[in-house]
Amino acid sequence: MIPKTYKEVIDLGDGREISIETGKLAKQAHGSVVVQSGKCMLLCTVVSNYHQNDVDFLPLTVDYREKFAAAGRYPGGFFKREARPSDGEVLTMRLVDRVLRPLFPKDYHSETQVMIQLMSHDDDVMPDAMAGLAASAAIQLSDFPFECPISEARVARVNGEFVINPTRAQLAESDIDMMIGASADSVMMVEGEMDEISEEEMADAIKFAHEAIKVQCAAQVRLAEAVGKKEVREYDPERSDEDLAKKIHDMVYDKTYAIAKAGSAKHERGAAFSEIKEEVFNSFSEEEQDDLGKLIHKYVAKAQKEAIRNLTLDEGLRLDGRKTTDIRPIWCEVDYLPSTHGSSVFTRGETQALATVTLGTSRDANQIDMPSYEGEERFYLHYNFPPFCTGEARPIRGTSRREVGHGNLAQRALKGMVPEDCPYTVRVVSEVLESNGSSSMATVCAGTMAMMDAGVQMTKPVSGIAMGLISDADSGKYAVLSDILGDEDHLGDMDFKVTGTADGITACQMDIKVKGLSYEILVNALQQARDGRLHILEKLTDTIAQPNAEVKEHAPTMITRRIPNEFIGALIGPGGKVIQELQKETETTIVINEDPVTEEGVVEILGVGSAGIDAVMAKIDSLLFKPEVGSVYEVKVIKMLDFGAVVEYTEAPGNEVLLHVSELAWERTENVSDVVNMGDVFDVKYFGVDSRTRKEKVSRKAILPKPEGYVARPPRDNNRNGRDNNRGRDNRGRDNRNRDNRRDDKKPREDKKED
Repeated sequence: MIPKTYKEVIDLGDGREISIETGKLAKQAHGSVVVQSGKCMLLCTVVSNYHQNDVDFLPLTVDYREKFAAAGRYPGGFFKREARPSDGEVLTMRLVDRVLRPLFPKDYHSETQVMIQLMSHDDDVMPDAMAGLAASAAIQLSDFPFECPISEARVARVNGEFVINPTRAQLAESDIDMMIGASADSVMMVEGEMDEISEEEMADAIKFAHEAIKVQCAAQVRLAEAVGKKEVREYDPERSDEDLAKKIHDMVYDKTYAIAKAGSAKHERGAAFSEIKEEVFNSFSEEEQDDLGKLIHKYVAKAQKEAIRNLTLDEGLRLDGRKTTDIRPIWCEVDYLPSTHGSSVFTRGETQALATVTLGTSRDANQIDMPSYEGEERFYLHYNFPPFCTGEARPIRGTSRREVGHGNLAQRALKGMVPEDCPYTVRVVSEVLESNGSSSMATVCAGTMAMMDAGVQMTKPVSGIAMGLISDADSGKYAVLSDILGDEDHLGDMDFKVTGTADGITACQMDIKVKGLSYEILVNALQQARDGRLHILEKLTDTIAQPNAEVKEHAPTMITRRIPNEFIGALIGPGGKVIQELQKETETTIVINEDPVTEEGVVEILGVGSAGIDAVMAKIDSLLFKPEVGSVYEVKVIKMLDFGAVVEYTEAPGNEVLLHVSELAWERTENVSDVVNMGDVFDVKYFGVDSRTRKEKVSRKAILPKPEGYVARPPRDNNRNGRDNNRGRDNRGRDNRNRDNRRDDKKPREDKKED
């Protein structure tokens, strides 16, 4: 029996719809939905354990996977099974996690898992834009303690018009690609890339997406009501003690306020705060420490947070002594590493990034192989965040989700400034060496300078800044903070990273921790961020004003050459012999691609120094060399034969032609060596393809004067042995020899008998 299903449909306003269905699949999960648009189908399931973990955080796992069967494909590689998630899947997980996590109660610590799977793919639907909707809809059908439904939507601007959840084709024509996460009341997450748009345009895009999200949230409410909203589960709340909280507040607040106001460095400040914690903890008896230890630490942290926030709201001062708009001291350096193709160091306060650039061919492009998208990146950035950068020692277990996300943000910030005609594949690697504040924005700045140092002709330099917010809903006070510290990120209400050129925003990432952030505050934060970006940009351009005109001496030069399609095979050679030998001889890397539009061969030649590249270009010129009929060319003898000499054109080495013995001289030539020898250089005249031999013909004698008294040999007589001209070659006097004139009385041969 088919179970009863429930369904809600969301109209996107342009003929497209999104449906949310439940009741058919995965009924043992605490909540499950199938979200569909076109042929694209996502299955989302949510489960949360009924016992609380003994931790002070929410152990939430968001997992997003794309099944290759959804697109009718096999997984790549040797093992035909989906394995570790791709970077694209990880980025989608982060987008969903960042919106869901703040809406669970702070004292809810049960193991919770959200699993989203792409089960059917549609080329015209981008599934990551529906992942947040699927996750929230499944939670609404569960009994989890969750504040309110949310959703996510992608917004693009095509030909000046905003579009919700665009197709990939529409996105290619858009100057905005932003993912917005929000509830019906508040925007909570923004991430995307833009083509140097203004702060006001960005705010308009967020508002447009928010209106669409409100409709999606209402659909989730209707679905939950139709199914029957479950009672929220009961769970053991965190222990609390208001008297203890007040006692600790009185012990901690003033001391913390004084330390925060002193404007000390990170380690000095951290040591002073730790001393306060230790002093408070030691003021309790051993029995109280054992019984109230977690509460003591919790209330100390709460009081310290309140003191630091109030310092900023009341006096406009920050932990390191800066005012709200101040940027930390910056110093920069380029060409720091002698062997890399490009390098830079960017240091802002206690945050430092070392960036390197490597130049390569199209063969070095980053291949993307996902069920929902196949392609390659000719510019990509990798971000590494080792534990020593924060003075910690911890195990390294591969690339973290955070590293993937921060690297992607920096990559999106910079990629629009790499010109389309850049011949190289460009890889930027950022090594974060110190961190107290936004290392992703330091990566953007270091990446800009490293590419300029490498000779990548960036359209414009890009800088980035992280903004924070401290607000008090009761008093209405708020402070927007430029260039936030790590502590300010932790205790603040917003982490807003903005990158851009002098002319506009290129990328952003925003996480808002408070409800109901007004667009007025958002626009103010964007304007203040612009002032900070321009200040940092000035520091970058003071260090390196424009991209170096040439790559470094030890870096490879890239030359691109187009050749007709019919010559690709000749350049590659049988089994790749020609191109492999050429690369070995010239110490270059040669890559041949075919232009899908013109079907020409696009030859990329990468080499250090000009000698090898020139040799490859000469080889290509030789292959493309086409002599003109009637023209005279210099040739060199490269092989001696009995019936002539093989010569090559000196202006096209390797382009060979036979000089027949009859074309060496006007006089009769018995031996080829009587006229020419190996290595001789002389001129010949080109006559094109001989109609009789169907081979190219050249002549040495044609450009020599005829000897005095020279008499040309008479043309060959086609009549052999004086035969009558009226008798063709097919009638050779054999009329009486045909089979019909045999003797009729001739007996057949008898078989030879054995003795």
